[in-house]
Amino acid sequence: MTEVQKLAEFVEAANFKNLSSAAAAQLKIRVLDTLGVAIAALDAAPMRAVHALTNSLGGNTAATLIGGGTSAPDRAAFHNIALSRYLDYMDSYLAPGETCHPSDNIGAVLAAAESAQASGKDFLTAVAVAYQVQTRLSDVAPVRARGFDHTVQGAYAVPAAAAKALRLPAAQIANAIAISGTANNALRVTRTGDLSNWKGLAYPEVGKEGVFAALLAGAGITGPAQVFEGNKGFKQTIAGNFSIDWSREDLESVLRTIIKKHNAEIHSQSTLDAALAVRRQTGFDASRIRAVRVRTFQVAYDIIGGGEEGDKHSIRSKEEADHSLPYMVAAALLDGEVQPAQYAQERISRGDIQALLQKVMVSPDAGFSKRFPSEMPSAVEVELDDGTRLSTTAAVYHGFHSQPFDWDAALEKFNRLATPFAGNKLRDRIAETVQRLDDHPIQDLTQLLAQVPRERTAFTRKAG
Repeated sequence: MTEVQKLAEFVEAANFKNLSSAAAAQLKIRVLDTLGVAIAALDAAPMRAVHALTNSLGGNTAATLIGGGTSAPDRAAFHNIALSRYLDYMDSYLAPGETCHPSDNIGAVLAAAESAQASGKDFLTAVAVAYQVQTRLSDVAPVRARGFDHTVQGAYAVPAAAAKALRLPAAQIANAIAISGTANNALRVTRTGDLSNWKGLAYPEVGKEGVFAALLAGAGITGPAQVFEGNKGFKQTIAGNFSIDWSREDLESVLRTIIKKHNAEIHSQSTLDAALAVRRQTGFDASRIRAVRVRTFQVAYDIIGGGEEGDKHSIRSKEEADHSLPYMVAAALLDGEVQPAQYAQERISRGDIQALLQKVMVSPDAGFSKRFPSEMPSAVEVELDDGTRLSTTAAVYHGFHSQPFDWDAALEKFNRLATPFAGNKLRDRIAETVQRLDDHPIQDLTQLLAQVPRERTAFTRKAG
């Protein structure tokens, strides 16, 4: 058997009854978290453009668009993942050489599962498959250092999960993974230098193509059976040698993922906790800041601190702001939070934050780097104009492995993000359906998501 055939056997055998109660609960928390983030992005200009394009292209009515409308499953996958990805507020997985966002898979699985009239259990099982495949490949086959994007591992996770949701047999699952894995190897330039809208749309593209690959396989199309180990395959050309014994894998990887507390790139979370702690210290005055010094681990420095992926002090757009540690620290010190409002164009352009972010200097700390990824250590020091120095450190945050979200925390975040678009009754029905998803067909959830208005509405507690 080839390696992709062994992976396909694992996918075919995956069953909801093999999920631990803890993993099932965390999968539901990830689904609720992802839907809240998606709803909150409905009126963003790039998302309006994606919605208009999706509508103009047409397609069958097999899959629901969050915010109303339908399309073909692959187009719905792009649309819905784009929504959940745009705010950069999704979950994350930290491997030593790669960081990925497994919740990016949820929109694709949702579209495939609905088109197959799947049960909630089938949907959750397929999501668990996506988490397992993407995280394990990130563990053993990182590609960032080789110039490729972390969406590359998703090119295997999405078709595996979509094929599972479509109830394809192992042979067709293998073909789906082989087709997608061969075709979708994205470049890391997506996240270096001047950032564009594509930063938030690279995974939706992989999601779209992964679902389409599963549909192709279901129609009888075959793919390269040696996509992993073959001549000029994934190992030889991109990842290097690695091995995973899929017969020994479980469906528990969701327990190793983390959720964002702040609306900011994942490696910034503990730094922002530290910045907010400094802001609360006696004597702090943002108007008197002379300098801000941040020490963090190497990965954070390279991606968001001004290291190998470019300077982070020239900030003009939302995409650049949420990948700039100087900007995010400045926002935390000035506003006392880093949430979607901090990425409004008016806020980004304002003089106070543009001036302060120039005073934020970031450097890597070798000791902190050794503690990553089991921790995300950071130190923040603020020097005031009279020489006073206020400082603190942080290594974990609420949402990290040691302080995971429970249902109540996930519900609070969901309601905070979704309230501008959906009233109490609709939000409650969505949350209740997710919490009991193993007792519902997936269409019960997608029918509710179709009712969410695409425009912000002045809902009150009474209006519902």
